[in-house]
Amino acid sequence: MAAGVRKRARAGPASRVAGRCGQWLRRAWQERRLLLLEPRYTLLVAACLCLAEVGITFWVIHRVAYTEIDWKAYMAEVEGVINGTYDYTQLQGDTGPLVYPAGFVYIFMGLYYVTGQGTDIRMAQHIFAVLYLATLLLVFLIYHQTCKVPPFVFFFMCCASYRVHSIFVLRLFNDPVAMALLFLSINLLLAQRWGWGCCCFSLAVSVKMNVLLFAPGLLFLLLTQFGLRGALPKLGICAVLQVVLGLPFLLENPIGYLSRSFDLGRQFLFRWTVNWRFLPETLFLHRAFHLALLATHLTLLLLFVLCRWHRTGESILSLLKDPSKRKIVSTLFTSNFIGICFSRSLHYQFYVWYFHTLPYLLWATPARWLTHLLRLLVLGLIELSWNTYPSTSCSSAALHICHAVILLQLWLGPQPFPKSIPHSKKAH
Repeated sequence: MAAGVRKRARAGPASRVAGRCGQWLRRAWQERRLLLLEPRYTLLVAACLCLAEVGITFWVIHRVAYTEIDWKAYMAEVEGVINGTYDYTQLQGDTGPLVYPAGFVYIFMGLYYVTGQGTDIRMAQHIFAVLYLATLLLVFLIYHQTCKVPPFVFFFMCCASYRVHSIFVLRLFNDPVAMALLFLSINLLLAQRWGWGCCCFSLAVSVKMNVLLFAPGLLFLLLTQFGLRGALPKLGICAVLQVVLGLPFLLENPIGYLSRSFDLGRQFLFRWTVNWRFLPETLFLHRAFHLALLATHLTLLLLFVLCRWHRTGESILSLLKDPSKRKIVSTLFTSNFIGICFSRSLHYQFYVWYFHTLPYLLWATPARWLTHLLRLLVLGLIELSWNTYPSTSCSSAALHICHAVILLQLWLGPQPFPKSIPHSKKAH
């Protein structure tokens, strides 16, 4: 009898947990409409979508033909390093010279060994499938903390994008590696692990320098949180990591390494452009056009810094308190998006530079004139533009129109920082 009592006592806590889970699931089912609209259900919807993505990604790998574009070139470039060549000007693959920083070399060197010198494509695809799922997890954690985007939108961010699945598991580009590290960095920043966040940010830059488009937003956050003196150690982490990673190549040929891996003036081919197809090729290649884009990019960044990201006399400390974590995300995502809007060229694999940020940019800022249906239409047109191959004047124009709608919403939306409450001297 006593043994039976003890058994029921031991089963009590487990039964209570199971009962609570059952009640929660029943409540979720009863509120299934809210399940798709309320951000508090982000994790539940994310878990379902991630499970679905396991099957979808497996199906894509085994049913859709792999397309060779840059993988063999990546392997040839890192093979040169393995063979003892540290002069960046001497490293190249089938598609041209090595133009990525040292972090790329180390990561893809690991993939070189794991995939049998790059010959086991199926193994590489499965590794990138895991990377894809890890990226989704990191993105969902960001959305869960910001609590602004209705969960039904995540279906369009996951299962509905053919181009993104293709970039990850059918093309094996290095862009997804850089973005996964970037999203890890943002999660660390949201957890107030600023040093580790800066370290991961620098590591992402060392894979591909497109991550520098987030840098103005990160610099703003560091300066407003720590001041110039306090921000310098965090910036030092970023700089020291770049030096340490690039040291073997810097010792061999510093000018060659810097000019190749951080070539800001690299010319893009008109045949691959997604965003400027409606321009004459001569104008697309003209130096004055590039300078005009750069000037517009910097001007718009300055306007957002002065008029949207910050107000005189306001403290960034409110930014770090829930639910204002989303303001960190808003600053970083907007910084990157402005850079993409005024890029000299966007190639198809560049879609992952901002794809996972689009739901936040569209839904985080309330706008009565932009209904759910219109926002989904913008998402759909962007997806269609990136899936049009080769790009056309209409697809490029549609992409710019969608970008303009998002920029307008970001500009006209509520101010990121609420008016601060004056602090007493004791509080200071």
